[in-house]
This record gives sequence, C-alpha cells and structure tokens, in this order.
Amino acid sequence: MTAVEGELGAAGLRRLRESRGWSWADLARALRDTARDLGMASPATLPVSSIQRTVARWESPTDRTKPGDRYQYLLARIYSMNPTGTSALGPGSDFAKLLDALRDFGTSPQRIDRLIDSITHAQASNSPVPTPPNKDLVDDLAMTVADLNEQVGSTPFVRLQLLLAPVLQTCRKLLIEPQVTTELLVMATDAYALAARLAFETRDDDVAMALYRDAEATAARLPDRSRLAAVRTSHTMVTLHATDDLNTALQLARAATVDAHRGSSHAIRARAHAVHAEVQARAGNSTDAATALDRARKTVEQLSAGDPFAAFNADRVSGFEGLCALYDGQAHRADDLLTRSLSSLTGPRDSVQRGIGATDLALARLGLGDAEACVSLLHEAVDITANTGGRVPAQRIGRARRHLGPWRAESFVAELDDHIHDTLLGR
Repeated sequence: MTAVEGELGAAGLRRLRESRGWSWADLARALRDTARDLGMASPATLPVSSIQRTVARWESPTDRTKPGDRYQYLLARIYSMNPTGTSALGPGSDFAKLLDALRDFGTSPQRIDRLIDSITHAQASNSPVPTPPNKDLVDDLAMTVADLNEQVGSTPFVRLQLLLAPVLQTCRKLLIEPQVTTELLVMATDAYALAARLAFETRDDDVAMALYRDAEATAARLPDRSRLAAVRTSHTMVTLHATDDLNTALQLARAATVDAHRGSSHAIRARAHAVHAEVQARAGNSTDAATALDRARKTVEQLSAGDPFAAFNADRVSGFEGLCALYDGQAHRADDLLTRSLSSLTGPRDSVQRGIGATDLALARLGLGDAEACVSLLHEAVDITANTGGRVPAQRIGRARRHLGPWRAESFVAELDDHIHDTLLGR
C-alpha cells in the first residue's frame, strides 16, 4: 500500500463514518455489537476503547493501517444496511462507498469480489425462511458448507469463518422449526463442526467449544451416531491442542468410541479408536494406547466403498501409530509409519495435516540422531504452515525446535531460526 492509497482509504472511511453522524466510539460499538451477533469472540469481547483506537488508526493519514479481513466484513455488514435498517448495496450506497475506500487502501479486486459475495449471502440468510424448510434450501446450504470445508488449508481461516457465518444464522433459524429433516440435521452438524474448527484456528477457543457443543447437540438428534462420533473426535483434538487438558480430552475420546460403535461408519469407528490412542499415548498410557491402536487397525480393515467417511483409511491410522510410537520412544518404528502416512497426504485439503506430519516425522529423525534431516523437514513444515496458517503445525514446529537445543550452535539450526522468524513470526 502506497502513502497515497493509505490517505485516500483513510479519508473515505472517515467520510463514511461522519456521514452517519458517528463518532469513533459509535462505530466501535457497532463493530462490537455486530461481532456479537455473529458469534465472533474478537472483537466482540474487546472493550470499546480498544476497538476505537483501531478505528482511529484506519482513519489516520499517516498510520497506513487498513482494516483486516474480519473488520472489513464487519464494516460491510454495517454499511450494507441503511440507518433505517433496510438493505442497500447498489451504486451510491454506503456499501459501495465502503468498497471504494477499501479499493483506495489497495485491497485486491479478488478480495472485493469475495466481500460482495459474503454480504450477498448474508443478506439472503436474513430473508424469511420457508416453513417447513424446503429441500432446495437445505441442499444449497449443504453445498456451501462442503465447498468451504474443501477450502480449509488453501483459504485463510478468517475468510472461511466469515463466509460460514450466514450459514450458521440460517441453521439456527431452521433448527427451531417443528419439522426437522435428517438432511437438515446432517448439514447443520457439519456447519457447526466446521465453524468450531475455524474458531479454534483463529484462536477463538471459547467460541470453538460452544460451537462443538452445538454440533454435538444437533448430531445427537440423528439416529445414526457416526456423525456425533466424528464431531467428538474433532472436539477431542481441539481440546487437546487448545488447553492441553488430557483428562477432558480422554473423556471426549472415550465418548466418541462409544458413539462410533453405535453408528454405521467403520471409518469413524477407526478414527475414534486412533484419536483415543493418541490421547492415551500423550498421557503416558502406552498399554491403553496399544489396545486402542489395535482396535483402529482391525476396524479400518472393514471399510467399505460406500462409507461417507472413507477418507480416514489405513494410511491415516499409520500416522496415529507413528505418533504413538514417537511418544513411546520408538524412533525407528515412528519413522517408518510417519513416512508412510506423510506420503499419502496428497490432496489439497491435506495441507494442514502435511504440516503436522512433517513436524512429527522431523522429531522421529531427530530421535534417530539425524538433526540435519530433522531440520530439513522442519523447513518444509514452516513453508506449509505459512501458506495454511494452521495452528497445530505451528505448535508442533515450536516443540520440535525446542528439541534441537543441543544443536543450537550449528549453522543449519540458525538458518531454521531465520526461516521461522521471517516466515511465521515476522509476517
């Protein structure tokens, strides 16, 4: 962004705010309240004074700070409605003026188009919902959720979170209707679970846990318990990585295995046992971990082509086996299993998992005494994590780097530190 772009964008935002007779505090309150309506912990939980300082920086001709993705979306939600509460998106509207200001800040045409799409979807979600909800509406929402889910790892998590927000609003409206179909429950469960994952990735942990509870309550209304088990396995891993609370994670993992055995999906049953194994291994319970892994291996052999969760296969079980071996100090076994698992992660949506797998394999190589091979894998993990923004691989990289303490004087470790700083910390 050039100085001229910054000045034009700042002036545009100031004129827009003043045209409504708002102070910085007024706009800050509107941003906070809109975030609360959408269930965004940030900036919903920030004091008005803090948001007000952010607004002031946007309008400063010398600060050259522009609104980030989250604030752009909140501003768009606010300015897409007239003060009277009616929608206005066309030429000459406040929404159009906001887009002009963002363009003046140097915002890309692609980002502007995505913002328009997001607001259009949000406006549609505020339309009256048919009673009972028709199949076309539920199918369209399911397609949207599936499309956003496929973009995990290739689209910034905040952007996906914002695109999903209107779907969640519609789900809440639909689920209170007396006639609720299986298709609606499946779609809403998937939407809540994806939203929970995205909230975790953007460090809104309280929101993530609340959304997992919503997903579990919705999935519990389905006759087949496989989806409930799937949600609980995800909830388990997020709890583990957000809080490091092994006791709560173990409770969730055990509940997931019980639900999985009440469902029809062998893939989910295998995943539930594999997740249970990882938590037991982290807790130092190697015997219980081995038992759970044995169940995962036997179950995954029963996979059928029609299983909707069949993406979780024997190669994924190998990843969990390798990680458990790593916790148990079996570096050679961990290396073999993690190498196999990492080589299978080739899909676009596997990118976050590739970053995790690369750091786990790096620690296995370090356990074999090959610090340079460890560092080489960590360089790969740093690049992947920079592209995906994945929270767990970033945590894993930090842990692996701490294990490199004895080699800190080596030039290859110094190069890794520079890469981590320049690519992840210095952004």
